[in-house]
Amino acid sequence: MRERSRRADRVDGNSGGARRSMRAEGTEKLAERPPQPPPPTRAPKKVKQAAPGEGKRGGKGAASINMLQIFNDLDDCFLKASESANDVSKMLEANRLHYHSNFADNRGHIDHSARVLRVITWNKSFRGLPNTDDGLDDFDSEENETHATVLDKMLAWEKKLYDEVKTGEQMKIEYQRKVASLNKLKKHGARIESIEKAKATVSHLHTRYIVDMQSMDSTVSEINRLRDEQLYPKLVALVDGMAEMWEHMKVQHENQKKISTALKSLDISQSAKETTEHHHERTVQLLVIVQEWHSQLHKLMTHQKTYIKALNNWLRLNLIPVDTNLKEKVSSPGRTQSPPIQALLCLWHDQLEKLPDELAITGITSFGAVMNTIVQIQVDEMKLRDKCEQTQKELNRKTRQFDDWYKKYMQKRTPPDEVDPDRSEDKDLVAERKLAVDTVKQKLEDEEEEYQRQRVHVREKSLTALRTQLPELFRVLSEFSSSCFKMYTQLRSITRPKKPNQSSQ
Repeated sequence: MRERSRRADRVDGNSGGARRSMRAEGTEKLAERPPQPPPPTRAPKKVKQAAPGEGKRGGKGAASINMLQIFNDLDDCFLKASESANDVSKMLEANRLHYHSNFADNRGHIDHSARVLRVITWNKSFRGLPNTDDGLDDFDSEENETHATVLDKMLAWEKKLYDEVKTGEQMKIEYQRKVASLNKLKKHGARIESIEKAKATVSHLHTRYIVDMQSMDSTVSEINRLRDEQLYPKLVALVDGMAEMWEHMKVQHENQKKISTALKSLDISQSAKETTEHHHERTVQLLVIVQEWHSQLHKLMTHQKTYIKALNNWLRLNLIPVDTNLKEKVSSPGRTQSPPIQALLCLWHDQLEKLPDELAITGITSFGAVMNTIVQIQVDEMKLRDKCEQTQKELNRKTRQFDDWYKKYMQKRTPPDEVDPDRSEDKDLVAERKLAVDTVKQKLEDEEEEYQRQRVHVREKSLTALRTQLPELFRVLSEFSSSCFKMYTQLRSITRPKKPNQSSQ
């Protein structure tokens, strides 16, 4: 999802403008496969003169299809998809660093939940009075609660319940021990004073236990209130937000699938003739972004499943009544055995397990492998280019050396009419020197030929890979986003029960 990954990633960035310029620059350069040198031909100007969408709709001729325009349109879709995640990001406070109750700082463990609970209980005790402490007021303003603060508040009450249950169990053991001691005194006919003293101790423990159980019941009631009145509405709002987000994602990925099919009509002659350093850097940048996209989508699905599974496990324990028995029944508040949150979490958990997220993740992985291959053949091309440049320098050096030698040699040799009129020795020496130069020249021609073949290979392989892999990538992503949208639409439907008059129709 950037992210996910764009989203995954927007579920995480601050400056949309900066990110847009970075992605646009990277995508523009990667769109021209193989690379286009920056100065020579300025394709962007040519693209902007065409009507929007002319290239991506695949006009009547290849000239109307421009790779740069295609990639700009794909990037625009990513930006729109990213923007669709804004509401969900705000709900989950994705851009904020949270202090969680289970963590501790350098000073050692700090029970943040206890602090939260003290503030909560203090405010509830004076709910009818004005609170002049602004630092405490935020906790009591439930309409301003976020998903994270609701969870933290529930954790605080759960820790309080844990301590109360633990204390209750200890008191129960002590009570049973005192009852056994009392019965032993009675059995052995102990003095009346000893028996009465033991009875008083047992009665006192029983009273304390009843009071503690009533306090525990109040804690349970507060946890259930938070569950039904705060957590459940937050989950419903999250479902609504996710449904809308995935609906927009589906639309944008479907648009990208249509746009990418225009690559099939693209003429390879439009591509740049060689890979420049700048183009290669942008190709590597795209590879890194694709890898991050894969990572963020994987994290999104993993964390979503983990969270919903954790809530389901907690709810199962939450619905189990706490044992408040000694000898006789102690009144305990009735439990709602089927709260609305239960149906939502059960269906949410089941549907998440059925999502084809592995197909989407594999699709991104496959495209990443394609990009990695393009990066490698670009590296091979640039190595051949560097090799040609080195050989060219060697040829220039040997040519200068030969010219200098030949000039000096011709000045020093004796006139042909005096000694050895055939000059066979001179011819052999010159030929030998000239052969060394011609050998390097031939080497350069062979390397340039190999370099030319590699340049064509990079262009053809890159364009062929993009023609086949991009439409397939967006097909898989559009199907995945469609499945997510259907899932959250179904979850949304059970959070909005039909009215009696509607169900009867």
